Amino acid sequence: MPDTPATHHVPPSIDRILGRFRQLSREEKMSALVQYSRKLEPLPDRFKALDREAFTVPECQTRVDIFPEHRDGKMHYYADVNVKQSPTVAAVLAIVFQAVNDHPPSTTLDIPQDFVRQLMDSIGLGARESGLTAMIARLKRYASNPEAFAA
Repeated sequence: MPDTPATHHVPPSIDRILGRFRQLSREEKMSALVQYSRKLEPLPDRFKALDREAFTVPECQTRVDIFPEHRDGKMHYYADVNVKQSPTVAAVLAIVFQAVNDHPPSTTLDIPQDFVRQLMDSIGLGARESGLTAMIARLKRYASNPEAFAA
């Protein structure tokens, strides 16, 4: 990967994930996505009664609701998505959440703009890239105003 100014500020947790995926073959990446899709943390009951409209990512082809929490200077994200219908979406969220949950908002804000493209390189899921990138943008929007989501 070229050494550009954008790579200087990539949080170590994000860099580790991208490095791991860069080393995998297409088949290994697909297998890893299936495994990650099973690791998405369940949505806590306290979010189930909220008006979902404010948390839905409309750019995604399938319904995805992302819920942020800010506690003790750290962000934690949860998502509600049908894992069986959208395993790729669930996998990407699980991967990102693993890297940013319980970290300061700056970790989320420093996710590279091309994170989805780097993660999905060689998989052939280009049609999903727009929605997946929109999910990352939503996380960044939440992290840019963390006080609004203080628990």
